[in-house]
Amino acid sequence: MSVLPLVFTSGWASGVNAYAVVLLLGVFGATGLSDDVPETLQRPEVLVMAGVLFLCEAVADKIPYVDSAWDSVHTVIRPVAGAWVGVLLAGQSGSLSDVAAGLIGGSTALASHTVKAGTRMAVNASPEPFSNVIVSLAEDLGVGGVVAFAMFHPEAAAVIAGVLLLAGLLTLFFLVSRIRRFRRRRAQRREDKRLGKPAARGRSVSGGR
Repeated sequence: MSVLPLVFTSGWASGVNAYAVVLLLGVFGATGLSDDVPETLQRPEVLVMAGVLFLCEAVADKIPYVDSAWDSVHTVIRPVAGAWVGVLLAGQSGSLSDVAAGLIGGSTALASHTVKAGTRMAVNASPEPFSNVIVSLAEDLGVGGVVAFAMFHPEAAAVIAGVLLLAGLLTLFFLVSRIRRFRRRRAQRREDKRLGKPAARGRSVSGGR
């Protein structure tokens, strides 16, 4: 059986939450529930590190504006993780070249990361913080469910991941206006802080006179 569907699904999931993908795949392999998981992902140090980083992301991902900063930092990390997992899966299976697996996993992760980061910018344009928590939980559950499903039904999971990716890209297209509003607000906030510091110094000087 070709490993291509699993590479595609893990790439999509890595773009949303790379640490959850590594942790889930490692647990499935370490517990013997799947023979398709490379030993590298089952190593205790890899599982511990993935678990700690997953917990960090679970917190940061639910705080307005912190989530967007976290996404910015992971613009490179998530695609690299998707490519790395894809190469490992291809090496374990032998049915797909490492180069092809890396390209598929990395490019799919980059696409889904773009959807995630762009959607969060649009969500942060709203005044209330609850939508961040709801969206984050939906992403965590979606990644966990699809990756677990892919362990037993890789082709069907790849179809689901493809539909979710396409739907996300279409949604992102319609959210462009909200993303621009978010960027304008952030730029205005930075400008206000920059202008506020000289004003504060001016008031202190005049008060001393």
